[in-house]
Amino acid sequence: MDLFRWASTVANQILMGGLLLASVFAFDASPRDLLPSITTRSEREEISRPPDVPSDAELEQAGAVVGEIILDVQDIFATDTNEEDTVLFRLANKLHIQTRPASISQQILFKTGEPYVGQKLDESERLLRTRRYLLDARVYPVAYHDGRVDIKVHTRDVWTLHPGISFGRSGGTNSTGIKIEETNLFGYGKQFSLNYNSNVDRKSTVLDYRDPQLLGSRWALSTQLANNSDGRRKALAIEQPFYSLDTRWSAGVRLLDERRVDSIYELGNAIDQYGVKQRGATIYGGWSDGLHDHWNTRWTAGVTYDDNQFEPRVGSQASGTAPASRKLVYPWLGYELIEERYQKLENLNQIGRTEDFSLGWHASALVGFASTAYGADRNALIWSGSLGRGLTLSDSHLIEFASGISGRVENSEAKNTVVSGTGRYYWRQSPRRLLFLSLQADVATHLDADNRLTLGGDNGLRGYPLRYQAGTGRWIFTAEQRLFTDWYPFRLVRVGGA
Repeated sequence: MDLFRWASTVANQILMGGLLLASVFAFDASPRDLLPSITTRSEREEISRPPDVPSDAELEQAGAVVGEIILDVQDIFATDTNEEDTVLFRLANKLHIQTRPASISQQILFKTGEPYVGQKLDESERLLRTRRYLLDARVYPVAYHDGRVDIKVHTRDVWTLHPGISFGRSGGTNSTGIKIEETNLFGYGKQFSLNYNSNVDRKSTVLDYRDPQLLGSRWALSTQLANNSDGRRKALAIEQPFYSLDTRWSAGVRLLDERRVDSIYELGNAIDQYGVKQRGATIYGGWSDGLHDHWNTRWTAGVTYDDNQFEPRVGSQASGTAPASRKLVYPWLGYELIEERYQKLENLNQIGRTEDFSLGWHASALVGFASTAYGADRNALIWSGSLGRGLTLSDSHLIEFASGISGRVENSEAKNTVVSGTGRYYWRQSPRRLLFLSLQADVATHLDADNRLTLGGDNGLRGYPLRYQAGTGRWIFTAEQRLFTDWYPFRLVRVGGA
């Protein structure tokens, strides 16, 4: 049966892939030929440093300071161009609340009168591009006079009100959802969403609110309230993160209170259930000596309270047993090392957007000690670590890898230990074609009963039921031929395929 399922899945994938490739390559015509009313011109404007502005190194050596900061916040559609000067696009711009210039100025990493540092312009660009309400960002000098450098911050909005109805099928089960989401509330960058979701685990009504610039500061607020068919969830976080590579301190508090029902699966079927009561809290502070020669070192210390109580359930899918409860209270110390090396790319993991691909090292480690003296139910050494970076073999070949390890040591024995590794390979065959390969592997030992290592349709094993198998090791290999076209129908949707 497994062999038949595998053969059927492979046949379907080959058939669908063949149809897709045939549909792409059968036409010896451009999108403009197929739909003459649709433009294929790239929307991104080319921006370069004016020839009379010296290089960053020369400006820094001359002791230049930041002069005027010009905030150029563009609406969704450029209605001053022939391609986007339509009634529909003018209406969209009118209905859309444009990003407030103050919201942009609060995020950039330089101010008028400060010494000019080219690195801060590059990092400000990357920070702005992480915002979902911006299509792209460009930060560049436009003039140099009297020892002062005028800088332009150019951004373009996207449509941020997302009402919708969704339906999906994965691993042999259906999921549905209804949502209303605004990712740039009143133009201030706040995020609000109200969702109703129904999946194999539960039905949920979830209210989310996130404010990345609380009261115009660098503090961020994140809240979530969920009313579920099997319980509830309340989460709150107030933090000032290391928002830039030169930030000298961070601090925050995170709170969680959740009740739910979890299921144990075997061959895609739920064979047992148990109740979960989870309460957690973390308070922390961090410090750093800033960015030096493209390297940044950070230290973080905190205290975590992690209480997981499990209850047996009685019913058609319950055995009356549950995992052993676990209560960990521990102080911890964290370390992070970051190398600043980025490359701007397009058509890698997204279509038609600038992507900041990290080529630098990123390493982290954390160690803590839970003790009955602090209120824990056991003595345990808690630890974790990660290591990753990206590599360019040539202009056409990129490699990215990440690895991680986490676990506990109780009574000189490893508990809940997981070692993971991921490798990704990108081969850019042309500006519109890219071959993507990835390999992910995980190995575990002495896992907690509520932390199972599963593999199925919900985590990449296409064609199989979700949580199809559970064990102490798993690996999955993925190969994709990605196709990026310059077809931009009605300047609303970019078209690609895989």
